[in-house]
Amino acid sequence: MFGQGLLKGLSVTLGRFVESYTEDLRWLFKRYSKVDFRSSSDTRGTFTVQYPEEKLNTPEEFRFVPFLVYDEGENGEKTVRCTSCGICTKACPTQCIWIVRTNDPATGRPVPQPAEFYIDADICMNCGFCAEYCPFDAIKMDHDFAIASYGRNLLDKEKLLKPASYYASIRPKNNAREEAARAEKAAAKAARA
Repeated sequence: MFGQGLLKGLSVTLGRFVESYTEDLRWLFKRYSKVDFRSSSDTRGTFTVQYPEEKLNTPEEFRFVPFLVYDEGENGEKTVRCTSCGICTKACPTQCIWIVRTNDPATGRPVPQPAEFYIDADICMNCGFCAEYCPFDAIKMDHDFAIASYGRNLLDKEKLLKPASYYASIRPKNNAREEAARAEKAAAKAARA
C-alpha cells in the first residue's frame, strides 16, 4: 500500500510524543528531581533540557579529555603517579600526548617523573586508550566537557593535574573497584614477603 512507510514513521513520532507526557506524569507522582529523572536510562519519550540553567547529571562512564592523577602527601606535596613511561603516547591513535622525561642533573639518567606533559585537546578523540593502558593508574578520563575557548586547547602538566580525591568524586564505583584491586595486590605482595 502506498504511504505505509510514512504512516509507520508518524506512528513512531506520535508514540514518542505521548510517552514524553506520560513520563512527566510519572515524574510528578514519584517526586524525583527532574534532572536526575531525565538523565536516567529509564527515561522514555522526548524532552528538552534548558542547558545553561538545567544540566543533566553526567553518567559515571562518560569520558572526555584525560587528566593526570596525583596523590596528596601528609605535608601537602603532590606525588604525580605518572612515571613518564610513554605507554599512553604509544597507545594514543591521534598522537595527541607528548611527554618529556625528567633527567637527574648529576648523572644524566632518567628520573621516573615527567618534566613536561602535554595533551592537545583539539585533536584528542576521547577514546580512553591512554587511561586503559596506563599501568600506574596515572591518567584518567575527565567529566569536564565545558572547555571551549577561542584559542587552541593545548593542556600542559599544571592544567592536567588533579587529585585522586577528584577522581573518586566523579567515578565512585570505578575508584572503589580499583582501590580494592590495589589493596588485594598489596596484601598478596606482603604475604609473599
